[in-house]
Amino acid sequence: MPHGTTPSRTRISPGSVPGVSTDYQQARVALGARLRELRTEAGLTVRGLAAACEWAPSKVSKLENGKQTATGADLDTWAVGVGQPHAAAELRGRLAGLESTYRSWRRQLAGGHRAVQDALGAQHERTATFRGFSASVVPGVFQTPEYARAVLGRYAMLHGVDRDIEAGVASRLRRQEGLYRPGKRYRVLIGEAALHTRICSPAVLADQLDRLMSVNGLSTVELGIIPLAADVRVAAGDDFWIHDDRLVIAESWHAEMWLDSAEDVALYGKVWDALADGAVTGRAAHRLITRARSALLPS
Repeated sequence: MPHGTTPSRTRISPGSVPGVSTDYQQARVALGARLRELRTEAGLTVRGLAAACEWAPSKVSKLENGKQTATGADLDTWAVGVGQPHAAAELRGRLAGLESTYRSWRRQLAGGHRAVQDALGAQHERTATFRGFSASVVPGVFQTPEYARAVLGRYAMLHGVDRDIEAGVASRLRRQEGLYRPGKRYRVLIGEAALHTRICSPAVLADQLDRLMSVNGLSTVELGIIPLAADVRVAAGDDFWIHDDRLVIAESWHAEMWLDSAEDVALYGKVWDALADGAVTGRAAHRLITRARSALLPS
């Protein structure tokens, strides 16, 4: 959601959402184990703590078993309930560590679209070389205002948060200034499906494809299109951006993942290289965009 669909800070409770990262789940289970430890040290049963917190016993069980993500208020209440209010700071620290990597769209967007886009803009300023992949939507750094408005609007509907979309569009478009700065480099892969996906009106998509053809000629841009019939070494997955070799921002339906371990960055680098092997560039990429454009509206 931030980049193309684009676009990630996690706090939606992903417990009931299929496909939640194993790493996230493990971190949540570890937090739950610490909560259970505090309860048993206090000599409380699940029902006893639930009564002290004025919760249903099922909530205590879900938090302890890593099936629900605690909020900061939950952790404060837990610490008081077990008679250790000073433990709240430790518990909140554990939660902050968990959420610094997995950032839910719902809670990010609760602060508005501009805040999400500005956070990405800050990372954008720090980055010299981008390696990006978008499967079915033209990435934000190449979007026209109308296309960006359509994309943000559709995903705002999905998450039920439609405040300050215009401010979000403006913030997203400011990142495009980097396309014209010496020293920046954008190595971007786009699935051919993105050239045809009707997330907007045909007229808006036609203008977007015209824009894509124009940026394809910039010295800072290396654009690759992965044809639908391409032989690929890995199947396309979630959209992601690699910022230099220090950070990966990957996107899923429920959350955005900010991954900065050397192992994760290296893995996404391998995925990008594998996807790039199936992409066409230069004139071949231009022909695919032109073909998609001609199928929409007269020039």
